[in-house]
Amino acid sequence: MSIIIQKFGGTSVADSEKILAAARRAIRAQSEGHQVVMVVSAMGKYTDRLIELARQISDDPPDREIDMLLATGEQMSVALMAMAVHSLGHRAISLTGAQIGIITDSIHTKARIRSISTERIRKSLDEGNIVIAAGFQGIDEGADITTLGRGGSDTSAVALAAVLGAEVCEIYTDVDGVYTSDPRVVPTARRLELISYDEMLELATAGAGVMHGRAIEFAKKFAVPIHVRSSFSDGPGTMILREPDTTRQSVCGAAMVKDEARVTVLGLPSDPEAAIAVFRRVADANIALDMIVQNETAEGRTDLSFTVLSENLSKTLRAVDAVAKELGAEGCCCDENVSKISVVGHGMAIRPGVAGTMFRALAEKRIDIQLITTSVIKISVAVARQFAQDALRSVHEAFELQSTMSAVATETPHAPAPKKPGSEELLARLERMEKLIIEDIQLDQSQARVTFLGLPETPGLAARTFDRLAEAGVIVDMIVQGKRRGRRVDISVTVPRAQLASTLDAARDISASFDCRLPVHSPKVAKLSVLGVGMRSHAGVAARIFQSLAAAGIKVEMVSTSEVCVNVVVAARDGEKALSTLRNEFADETL
Repeated sequence: MSIIIQKFGGTSVADSEKILAAARRAIRAQSEGHQVVMVVSAMGKYTDRLIELARQISDDPPDREIDMLLATGEQMSVALMAMAVHSLGHRAISLTGAQIGIITDSIHTKARIRSISTERIRKSLDEGNIVIAAGFQGIDEGADITTLGRGGSDTSAVALAAVLGAEVCEIYTDVDGVYTSDPRVVPTARRLELISYDEMLELATAGAGVMHGRAIEFAKKFAVPIHVRSSFSDGPGTMILREPDTTRQSVCGAAMVKDEARVTVLGLPSDPEAAIAVFRRVADANIALDMIVQNETAEGRTDLSFTVLSENLSKTLRAVDAVAKELGAEGCCCDENVSKISVVGHGMAIRPGVAGTMFRALAEKRIDIQLITTSVIKISVAVARQFAQDALRSVHEAFELQSTMSAVATETPHAPAPKKPGSEELLARLERMEKLIIEDIQLDQSQARVTFLGLPETPGLAARTFDRLAEAGVIVDMIVQGKRRGRRVDISVTVPRAQLASTLDAARDISASFDCRLPVHSPKVAKLSVLGVGMRSHAGVAARIFQSLAAAGIKVEMVSTSEVCVNVVVAARDGEKALSTLRNEFADETL
């Protein structure tokens, strides 16, 4: 008999009527011949009320006691849900994370799952029960209650689907699927019928709130089909699967992370070990870096910029201030009012002009771009927070995401499930559950690098630059833009070596039009791509890449990060050596 996981978020169990409605959905699925496991969040805003109560007692409550407190929200929900199923004439049993056997590490409030026992759930299902599982929680090896942090119930649901070999994991929420953007900000946003794991993972961490990134990581690792549906209707929803829809336009969605902060370490010694020390110190504080940009300055010094979530800014500054002093840097500064705008889509890899379209849309709104980073399926820019919503609407319109013809998948939401890992591979993955998994490390030796130096920081700069490159027929791969002091920016790009001459001609025209220094270039570079699951949620991946390459005497010229990939550019002569170095560094995480 097939197993279905049904996860109900806080808005879906906010009161007794909604709890009963959710119970009826589970009973209906059971009557159709499935065994059903419901994963339930705390009711409505109950978790927020518990946190507020804790803050009234203490300004800095211990994380262990916060977990003890917050876990009660899900415990109340599962008990009420089990009562609801019983009241409707069917059997149910409620289980906490500890009773299920969800074992985590001991990082309170942000725990990661290490293993899940299935014995009690399977026994309860075989006895005819609908199992009501508490989301968001587990226990560590010392039997202390832990919680999984933001999006924890999504993570619980997909993890249970993985270990139980469920047919599908249904995520019931207050929206009827995954949209091309946040419909609260972009009224013309549309529901997608199908989206791939990688696209959803990038959108989730770029600001799309319907699913949490860690849950998508689990789904990708274990090939769990996810069906995002409305709790309040029987609409088709959105399927999240392995294979992308290649029939649509280059971009499938646009997203915003409203509350980010940019941190810049000024005058850092131009030595790979210095950047490594900064990355390592931030990773030790369990803070995930987002956009990373490094600019060479004068006299062997460099400015290193990166973004973090605003909620992590104070902790980040404490870590960075300390290491900056130790390294003899000139200091550090921050901008607390930054937002990140991203466009995502598998079609970027095969359709040129995506970057230019995005930059032109922002230029038309006179929105200044502070930072740019790219990956194979994502382009992200940092802008001033006051312009973030206008920026999101502009890029959504520029890619015609509101148009049915441009982005709707031709496949149905009941597309066949992707191929699941083989038994040996699945066992290896289950043993590591939430560990970092490296799927591949690739070497591309076909590119050259061109760097524009000291361009003026003005709205429309990126659009003018990439329009000129497009006129020259240049296909741009990686793009990294960083801020200099004095309202100047540097832009580095990689292009096919065969197009280097055309790129340099265009670059000289661009630099001359802004009365800037001539561009510099490397005619042959090697691009290394480390692809996997958990690339950014596991703090320290970038530091390990930098550190291993530096130990091998290899300097990183460019870096870009995303949820599914970290790209670095090194000198062409170091390509094979860098590939071997990174494969050795991540050997334990590579399947």
